[in-house]
Amino acid sequence: MNKIEGYTREEWIRKTFPEWGTWLNEEIEAENVKSDTVAMWWLGCTGIWFKTPLANITVDLWTGNGKRTHGNGKMAVGHQMANMSGARKMQPNLRAVPFVIDPYAINQIDAVLATHYHHDHMSEELAAHVVNDGLMTTNNNGEKIPVPFIGPKKSVETWISWGVPEDRCRIVKPGDTLQIKDIEIVVLQSFDRTCLVTTDSVGEDREELAGKCPNDMDEKAVNYLLKTPGGNIYHSGDSHYSIYYAMHGKKHKIDVAFGSYGENPVGIQDKMTSVDVLRMAEALRCKVVIPIHYDVWTNFQADPLEIQWLWKYRKNVLDYKFHPFIWAVGGKYVYPTDQAKQIYHYPRGFDDCFEAPQNIPFTSLL
Repeated sequence: MNKIEGYTREEWIRKTFPEWGTWLNEEIEAENVKSDTVAMWWLGCTGIWFKTPLANITVDLWTGNGKRTHGNGKMAVGHQMANMSGARKMQPNLRAVPFVIDPYAINQIDAVLATHYHHDHMSEELAAHVVNDGLMTTNNNGEKIPVPFIGPKKSVETWISWGVPEDRCRIVKPGDTLQIKDIEIVVLQSFDRTCLVTTDSVGEDREELAGKCPNDMDEKAVNYLLKTPGGNIYHSGDSHYSIYYAMHGKKHKIDVAFGSYGENPVGIQDKMTSVDVLRMAEALRCKVVIPIHYDVWTNFQADPLEIQWLWKYRKNVLDYKFHPFIWAVGGKYVYPTDQAKQIYHYPRGFDDCFEAPQNIPFTSLL
C-alpha cells in the first residue's frame, strides 16, 4: 500500500491539530475534585480552567494564533501597540505554545468568562461550540439554562457581534457579584492600561486619542476574584501593576493570584515585569503568585525563573509571606493540595514499572 499517495495538507492538519488532541479535555472531565479544593489548568496565555466539586468555568480561554505570514510587513495603524508607540513595522508576535485543549470537545462548562475583549482572551471557536451545539448548565434553582457568557461591556459586544444571543450574555462591572454553582465571582477593577489605548477601529479611521480623557476602563476590562471551596483565586487579566492591588488585598482574602508577566520590547509597556509581579503579590497579600501570559508571544518571551530568583533575593529582606509557583501550559494545579509546590513538572509516567512481565533477553541487558 502506498501510504503517501493522496496524502494532503488537510490530512496532516487534521491528524496533528490541536497538538494535544482531546488529552486535556479528557483529563479535566475525569478529574474528581475533592471537597475543599479547587483544580486549575493553564490553557495558555491567561486562559484558565477552574473546576470545583460542582462547577466548571473558564476565564479567558482562547484558541487563536498570532502572526502566520509576513504580509506587507506593516502593523495596523490603529492596533493598540501602534497607538501606544507609533510603531509601524509588523509586530513579530508568533504563537509560541501548542493548543492544549480542543474547544469543540468540551462537554461540560457552566460559564464562559472574559476579563477583556482583546483577541487573545476570547474564543470564537468556543463561542460557536457552546451556542451551536446547545451546551446547557443549571442555575442556582437547579433549572436547566443555556451556558452564560460573562464579561465587561466590550467583551459582551464582541460576543454578540459573533452571533452569541444577547440574552446569553451578562455585562459585569466592578462591584458586581454572581454565583455559578459553588463559585462566587466578585468583579473588581482592572488595571489594563493597554485597553485604554485600544480603539474600536484599527484602520486609518481609528479614534484620535490625543488630548482626550481616557475612556471608561470598567466597560473594557475587569479583574475577577473567584471564591471557591478550595480558596480565593484572583485573576488579573492583562492588568499592569497598580497601587490599587493593595486595596484589593485589604478588602478581600486572596489565596492564589495570577499576573500577566512578560519582557516588554523597547517602547512598549504591556506586561508586568518580575519586580511588578512580586509587588502585586505583596500588595494582594496572597499566599501563591503564578505568572502567566509570558508563554504565548515570541516577542514578549520571558523566563519565569527570574521571578523566583528575585523572590529568593528579596523574601527575607522584605519578609514576603508568599511564594511564586512556576507553571507550565496544560499543567494542573490543585489548591490547597499543591500549595507548597514552587515549580511544575509534567507527569513523568511509568509509575507502574515492573508490575507486568518484561520482554527482554536477559536482566543484565538493563
